[in-house]
Amino acid sequence: MKSVIDKIKGRAIYAFLVFMVIFFTIINPNFLTVKNLLNVAKQVSIFGIASVGMTYVILLGGIDLATGSIISFVNIVCAYFMVNMGMNVVLAVLLSLIISTFIGFLNGIIIAELRMPALIVTFASQTIFAGYAYIICGGVPISRMPESFLKLGQGYVGPIPVPVIVMVVIFAIGTFILNKTYFGRYFYAVGGNIEAARLSGIRTGRVKYLVFALSGFFAGLAGIVLLSRTNSGMGNAGLGYEFKVITCVVLGGVSVAGGSGRMSGVVAGTFIIGALNNGMVLMNINT
Repeated sequence: MKSVIDKIKGRAIYAFLVFMVIFFTIINPNFLTVKNLLNVAKQVSIFGIASVGMTYVILLGGIDLATGSIISFVNIVCAYFMVNMGMNVVLAVLLSLIISTFIGFLNGIIIAELRMPALIVTFASQTIFAGYAYIICGGVPISRMPESFLKLGQGYVGPIPVPVIVMVVIFAIGTFILNKTYFGRYFYAVGGNIEAARLSGIRTGRVKYLVFALSGFFAGLAGIVLLSRTNSGMGNAGLGYEFKVITCVVLGGVSVAGGSGRMSGVVAGTFIIGALNNGMVLMNINT
């Protein structure tokens, strides 16, 4: 009986997503059109990309409140490189991703070596880099990105928006890391019982470095895609995104206690958030 209940719980998120699609389609048939579904996917692409890194962090039983600030910081830094410094687009993007990965790595070192709670460390990081973003831009948006860069957030491959393709690729990579690599299995082990993982020979400190570095990388990539979509670097671009990303992950069935969850559930959780927002807009519900 318990196994049956566990299976029902494991599939409840997908059933709810289907229910929402049916409900909003009955209310407004335009919801289930290809154009609108692609629009929903495009809207959630930023959350989806960042949620991969957050999934790893929460699987460890941690949390990363710096995600939104990293998105804002990379948003400004990448725009500054391209517009104010005239840097090549590819180089600007690579440097921005290196910076965001290093921020996450630094958070991981402090958490693992100084044994400070992830909540405190990432909240401090959130405050610091949100401030740096404003310092760099002086509170003024940076706009007029190169046309080649804008294709990342505004381009299409056939009828499919490029941000959606990026999100799908990132989800695929995230799933591969989690299910097909030995350190993906370490995420579950450390999150399930860190002491048992340590005694079994897993270098738990290095796992934390890797997880928070990956979280920083995916948040940075989300910030770059957001910059390309809006064509404007803003100091508050990622304000509040960390809570939306956490919602996608937890709604997708990843346990906040760590050690349990699947990437497929996170995909469903992400699309539930998008479908809910889009459906209420189509219903003309007051904000």
